[in-house]
Amino acid sequence: MTSNDTDRPASDTRDAAPQFVLPLVVRVEKAAPPARTDALQTAARAVLVLLTDERSTGDGAWARAVSDWQDARIRKVVRRARGAEWRRAERLPGITVTGEEAEVRVFPPVPLDGWPKDLARLQVSGTELDDPAGPPAPPPASGPGRAVLWLNPELRMSTGKEMAQVGHGAQLLWWAMDEGTRAAWREAGFPLAVRTAPPARWAALVGSDRPVVRDAGFTEVAPGSATVVSDFPLGAA
Repeated sequence: MTSNDTDRPASDTRDAAPQFVLPLVVRVEKAAPPARTDALQTAARAVLVLLTDERSTGDGAWARAVSDWQDARIRKVVRRARGAEWRRAERLPGITVTGEEAEVRVFPPVPLDGWPKDLARLQVSGTELDDPAGPPAPPPASGPGRAVLWLNPELRMSTGKEMAQVGHGAQLLWWAMDEGTRAAWREAGFPLAVRTAPPARWAALVGSDRPVVRDAGFTEVAPGSATVVSDFPLGAA
C-alpha cells in the first residue's frame, strides 16, 4: 500500500472536490520544548485519536468534514504554538493528545483556504526539535500491538514535516488493519514507536507489502520520495 497526503496525479478527478487539511498544533514553549521523538509519536497518535473519535464517525459533528477530507487529497499541516497562542488553540474544537512531555492538539479538517484565525496565525516554519538525551533506543524486538513508523534515513526533514508524515503513516496503517486488530490497538491506546530506519534495511522495508508514504514534493523533499514505512508486528518481529 502506498499513499501520501498529496500524491495523486494532477488529473485525479478528486481534485475537483473541495480540498481540506487536517491541522495539528504542537506546543513548543521556549523554556521547555518537547523532545523530537516524543513529538513525532504524539502527533501520530493524535491522528489516530481524531479518526476514531465518535465525533468523526457516523453522524458525529466532524464526520462530514473528515469524510470530505479523506475523499480528496489527504493533507496535514503542523504548526507550533506557545503561551497565549496555545491557550487560544485549546479553546477551538479539537483534541489534545499528550506523550511523555509533548502536547499535540489535532483539529477536525478545515477548508484549505479557510483556517480559523487563531490557527492561521501560527507559524509552520521553525518547528525544529531534537532529542536531548540522544537517539532513542531501538523499538522492542517483539511483542503484540506495537506499531513502528520507520522514517527514511536518507532524507532530511524538519520536525514539523516529519510529524505530518508519521501521522499519515499511522493513518495508512489504521486503514490496512482488520477490525479485530484495530479494536485491540485502540483499546491499548495506540502504542507506537517512531524511529529512523537502519540504512541497510530501508530498501527492504520500502519493497515489502507494508504501507509506504510517498511525498508529493511540494515542500522539503523531491516528488515521490518514500518518507515513512509503517510496520505492525503481531508477534515476534
